[in-house]
Amino acid sequence: MFKIETAATAAYIIAALLFILALAGLSKHETSKAGNTFGIAGMAVALIATIALAVNRSISPLGLGLLVGAMIIGAAIGLWRARVVEMTGMPELIALLHSFVGLAAVLVGWNGYLDVENAPNSPEALKLAAEGMTGIHSAEVFVGVFIGAVTFTGSIVANLKLSARIKSAPLMLPGKNFLNIGALVVFFVLTVWFVIDPQLWLLVVVTVLALLLGWHLVASIGGGDMPVVVSMLNSYSGWAAAASGFLLGNDLLIITGALVGSSGAYLSYIMCKAMNRSFISVIAGGFGLEAGPSEDKDYGEHREITAEGAAELLGSADNVIITPGYGMAVAQAQYGVADLTRKLRDRGVNVRFGIHPVAGRLPGHMNVLLAEAKVPYDIVLEMDEINDDFDETSVVLVIGANDTVNPAAAEDPGSPIAGMPVLTVWNADNVIVFKRSMASGYAGVQNPLFFRENTQMLFGDARDRVNDILAAL
Repeated sequence: MFKIETAATAAYIIAALLFILALAGLSKHETSKAGNTFGIAGMAVALIATIALAVNRSISPLGLGLLVGAMIIGAAIGLWRARVVEMTGMPELIALLHSFVGLAAVLVGWNGYLDVENAPNSPEALKLAAEGMTGIHSAEVFVGVFIGAVTFTGSIVANLKLSARIKSAPLMLPGKNFLNIGALVVFFVLTVWFVIDPQLWLLVVVTVLALLLGWHLVASIGGGDMPVVVSMLNSYSGWAAAASGFLLGNDLLIITGALVGSSGAYLSYIMCKAMNRSFISVIAGGFGLEAGPSEDKDYGEHREITAEGAAELLGSADNVIITPGYGMAVAQAQYGVADLTRKLRDRGVNVRFGIHPVAGRLPGHMNVLLAEAKVPYDIVLEMDEINDDFDETSVVLVIGANDTVNPAAAEDPGSPIAGMPVLTVWNADNVIVFKRSMASGYAGVQNPLFFRENTQMLFGDARDRVNDILAAL
């Protein structure tokens, strides 16, 4: 028994190191594939060690059968989803996966209560009582259930918003800020109560409260901030996993949860800085945000251009910058864009890409798409690296981007996205915007860029229009 326990502890240390190497590898494009491999290896080691521990602790044949069956079913579903999911569907899939982590934390918390607080004469309960740790266990149960339930419903709402099954506009309930703060105060009071007197009805109340709070927190956040929400839910799922680790006495789960929780929170903070958003405001469900102005302002008439006209402009250009967005991902136009980039560069045109920190609906979404299409990574630049160059640019191609190139963010203090740093594409000589229609972007804000004198609209499917430009060239 001692040997298995020792081997499992050593395996957990190795798995933790592999997870750290995975995070380090994923921080750079050049090492991201290796980072992904480290993560897979770490999870495999953790699973094998955990199963070995369960078998060594005399798990029943039924329990072992359920464990193996659950792993086979889960692996089959995971492999199937990974094979069929499009890159455009990754944000909502990740949000859905976060909900599973939250639900698991809730179930672990409830199991902990039933195994200890609800069974004071069980071996585990007697052991905790002898060590004077019963109160700590009750706090772990309550906090774990709360974090898990918030993550569960919050992630489901994020999934529904990202998949356009519900509107992306923020929910503006009367006194919504007081609702959020009130829920946290009630949670604190109930936690103290539960630690003193762990009653089943208190656990039921906090579960329902957390489910409602998770739903309201994410529903109150607008579409423009959804990339931050996905990152923050990633952080929540990490803390939920860590809470489960404390309840289960699993050191690796605690380490892994802390890694995911802290890295997700830091990424969210970086993204908020890039969007000029208050970190506390976003994670608190849009605290302090007011409803945006009505969108009935008349910006005048827009101008249109044909693919042939766009090809003529590109053929005579010296410098071209392409700013992709979620629309490029939806149309799967990245391969045509890569071909267009190669053709223009062969003609001596200086072509580069400008990537906003929250382009698409997931951090790094556009970078992955362009890398997948074999676009040279040295010409894919971040917003801060390229924003000063638009003044000297002949043509900008805005392919499926909207909110990240909206001048209202810099010029309209009353806009819902006011203050958000954007790609200043309107400073170029010519701007060609690829769009299916004149509809507003994901944040629900109209874009005055479309009506500027140096802007022309190229309507239709982005992939088709890019192919038409290639044919014209």
